[in-house]
Amino acid sequence: MISWSVIDTWIIIVGVLSAVGCALPGAYLLLRRQSMMGDAISHSVLPGIAGAYLIMGNREPLTLFLGAIVIGIVTTVLIRLVKHGGKIEDGAAMGVVFTALFALGLVMIRRAADHVDLDPDCVLYGAIELTFLDTVPFLGMDVPRAALLTGGMLLANVLFLGLLYKELKLSSFDPGLSDALGYSSRFLHHLLMVAIAATMVASFEAVGSILVIAMLIVPPACAYLLCNRLLPMLLVSAGFAAASAVLGHLSAIALPPVLGYEDTSTAGMMALAAGVLFGGVFFLSPKSGVLAQSWRRVRLGAQLLSEEVLGVLYRRQEAPGVSARPVLAPEELRRGAQGRTVEWLAGRRLVRQGYVRPVPGGFELTEPGLHEARRLIRAHRLWETWLVEEMNLRPDHVHGPASRLESVTGEAMEEELARETGAPAMDPHARRIPPAEKH
Repeated sequence: MISWSVIDTWIIIVGVLSAVGCALPGAYLLLRRQSMMGDAISHSVLPGIAGAYLIMGNREPLTLFLGAIVIGIVTTVLIRLVKHGGKIEDGAAMGVVFTALFALGLVMIRRAADHVDLDPDCVLYGAIELTFLDTVPFLGMDVPRAALLTGGMLLANVLFLGLLYKELKLSSFDPGLSDALGYSSRFLHHLLMVAIAATMVASFEAVGSILVIAMLIVPPACAYLLCNRLLPMLLVSAGFAAASAVLGHLSAIALPPVLGYEDTSTAGMMALAAGVLFGGVFFLSPKSGVLAQSWRRVRLGAQLLSEEVLGVLYRRQEAPGVSARPVLAPEELRRGAQGRTVEWLAGRRLVRQGYVRPVPGGFELTEPGLHEARRLIRAHRLWETWLVEEMNLRPDHVHGPASRLESVTGEAMEEELARETGAPAMDPHARRIPPAEKH
């Protein structure tokens, strides 16, 4: 049974505030295809933090913010210079800059640790379990300083993203149009980087750089797989970030005794919870999930196979000397299928639509199936004629393209094809084109 105290409540509050504060600007990084920029800034702000400590000798939030903002801007400028000056791609430019600055930051942190109260592990892994020890009076109660700091940063991010919602949206999707309308995409980019650098500094002491990077990237990635619009994506990102913080702390309490460990890092478990949630969305998302995409491929394969079956039966029926309707054996259906599932779905689809009926030895066309097969064959042969006459393709090269196009040919397009090709009676292979049916 999980024992709960007010300390656990404050840990979750700080984790949620920090996670949501990171996820909101992180969504814009994802849309700009610059998610790793958050990783770069999170590493490169370390020299800014250490420099602020060494120069000012204190841990005041304003001092840290100024140091992080300066180094955040320097990072984005250096990445741009390396990218354009060295003519290398974005990932390599980020790697060069953030590894160099990260190494410099670690050296400076080690140097700063000898002069002020600065623990390198705290910057990397955070100390969210100890945030309740550092409290300040607020509205008549003692509140962890980390909660006020991360909550204030979350409020600042909400105001920043709300005030510049349209401008950031425009510059994220179409920087050229944004510049043309007078909204400098480069200036907005630097503003976003400043907000991200400040958010990271506000969260470093409480949750560490690992959780900050995870919350910048993973919740927006989950939302991206589920949403098609920006505002819902921002809200869903915030929801996943909050859920990751809650589930992570619950896991940090419940899992170690089960696995035989004394304890574990709450910030690390929050990042792990975010990864687990992303894994679930990655497989189960109805829009872009692996299972949904696999099912759509199977359904498409079944549709194409069922149309191929109708075409085969029609061609057999129009062969010279055939009086009875031909039968397609099950093994012939299996040879055309891409697996047993596709075969089963194709057969079930044809029977359910009433296009074929089971008979001894296989399937045969019904009257509705004959009409549908005639329509498909007409579209197929009109496309072959059009591809030969208009695109100058060789007759032996048009069967594949025509097979794909016949599936998306509606009545209006069929009439247009007939008009452009002169409604021929025969296709390029000297096969009769079925006439259009009168309704």
